[in-house]
Amino acid sequence: MAMNYRQYIVRDAAICAGEPVVKGTRVTVRTVLASLAEGMSVAEIVKDFPTLDEDAVRAVIAFAAASAEEDLPIPPAPSHA
Repeated sequence: MAMNYRQYIVRDAAICAGEPVVKGTRVTVRTVLASLAEGMSVAEIVKDFPTLDEDAVRAVIAFAAASAEEDLPIPPAPSHA
């Protein structure tokens, strides 16, 4: 079952210029993803950002996956001519 990231990720024009953030923090999705891309573990991210917990980091990953899926073009159906 996929994680419901909606309870963790919010967008508010008054917080971080409307970038998606972890609810109740000013930690952006972009910051967490960049930390993961640099090779940080979930535990290291939680240590660096004590307002986060492991579920919040997993929610960021789920949000990114859902966002990427929405942005991917739909491949054409194979032709059976």
